[in-house]
Amino acid sequence: MPSSTATSTGLTLKGSVKTVAEFFKYSVNNILYQREIYPTESFKAEKVYGLSMFVTRDEGLAGYLDNVLQQIEGWLTTGNLQKLVLVITSQATGETLERWVFDLQTDKSIGPEERVDKDEKEIKAEIAAIQRQITASVTFLPLNDEPCAFDLLVYTDDDIQVPKAWEESDPRLIVNSDEVKLRSFTTKVHKVDASVTYRADD
Repeated sequence: MPSSTATSTGLTLKGSVKTVAEFFKYSVNNILYQREIYPTESFKAEKVYGLSMFVTRDEGLAGYLDNVLQQIEGWLTTGNLQKLVLVITSQATGETLERWVFDLQTDKSIGPEERVDKDEKEIKAEIAAIQRQITASVTFLPLNDEPCAFDLLVYTDDDIQVPKAWEESDPRLIVNSDEVKLRSFTTKVHKVDASVTYRADD
């Protein structure tokens, strides 16, 4: 039967976790590259999602991102992750300039061994559309003409144990801001909605 064939080739929970974690990895790298938080020459091109994506060569940054993503994979697997936020701040003032928000919804009714009826090519096409929007964001976002830093904020369910290396943080909201909604993608286990909020012109 066609439907059972589709289901048998779909993603499991583990496959969905890997897909979402990989999306976060390339999204964070793409934003850091496009917004020039690190020198452009410290990135290398990789072919992913049918696109040329830029990934950091900086060992310290790569190690930091790997550690964060490893923890995120655990929270994705248990269904405890609510959102990931990449915050860009002014190094001089600490003021938040941009908030890149990835809201996550998890279908907790899907068991570890179940496969969902969603084609992997379709998922990659949805992800590629978001990456293109991140790349095109330089056309509408204010120019970052000062040295900037970034932080990753992770929102989880209240009742989970957070590793000691993680610190409590305020949400780093931008008081006077504009927001642009980006596309979303779904594996049918996890759905990610993306948006960027930035400091509005006074």
